[in-house]
Amino acid sequence: MTTFADVLNKRPGLQRRLFFLARRFVAGETIDSALDAVKTLNADGLTASLDFLGEDVFSETEAAHTAQVYQTMIDRIAQAHADCNVSVKLSAIGQAISDDVAFENLSHIIDHARQQNMFIRLDMEGSATADSTYRILDRARMQYEAIGPVVQAYLKRADADVDLQIAEHTRVRLCKGAYKEPPGVALQRMPEIREHYMTLACALLTRGNYPGIATHDERRIRGVQEFAEANKIGKDKFEFQMLYGIRTRRQRELRRQGFNVRIYVPFGTHWAGYFYRRLAERRENVFFVVRSIFSR
Repeated sequence: MTTFADVLNKRPGLQRRLFFLARRFVAGETIDSALDAVKTLNADGLTASLDFLGEDVFSETEAAHTAQVYQTMIDRIAQAHADCNVSVKLSAIGQAISDDVAFENLSHIIDHARQQNMFIRLDMEGSATADSTYRILDRARMQYEAIGPVVQAYLKRADADVDLQIAEHTRVRLCKGAYKEPPGVALQRMPEIREHYMTLACALLTRGNYPGIATHDERRIRGVQEFAEANKIGKDKFEFQMLYGIRTRRQRELRRQGFNVRIYVPFGTHWAGYFYRRLAERRENVFFVVRSIFSR
């Protein structure tokens, strides 16, 4: 089935003209606009993870270009003295071509990150890329330990993935998952996904290495707070992570309560896929978009 995102991805000019639809969730189209957003977050005590939007690259030239953008991002973050790291989608740096192409491009990003002692988050995409992502992660960690994956709680493989990453002392970002997956691969009912999320969160809080607890779900947030307090897990041992433009007041409230909070800040012209997943996740996001249309 062709989606709104598929249509826009084939029409870059139209995607640029419709950027106003995504402006609540995407921090502009340039590095400058993204860094302005990061500075605002930092001023409120929030850290950030910067993501250059783009996925499913099939050209080695384009993949290398995306990797070069990330190198520039890292240098600009350092120059701005911003409290920020980067998130990388391997599909944007050549994963669909081969593991080797993606790894070579990732190695160039790592070279820049090492100079700044900056953590790199490897985003997890559809389940079909999971094994490849972990293979590339394993190779990358032989060069640079400050790199870690995202685990999607709705995937049935998530328990094993979390256990392995805990054993490897790797920093994990835990989210529910936003890609359409078949029943054989992923849990389908939200109550099951929420329960599984909490099981994995508790494992990471107890045994993990500074996990990122990525959720906007208030019950999950309170559940994590209560579990951490009951088990005497310090607020400095983990961080909450949220998306740019979603529950902004709650983000700052958590920071005022003494929790570390990191905001995932995407930017770029290829926003359609990311935007489509945000609409699918939360009905409230549709309201934000409709309101933006009539407030132009």
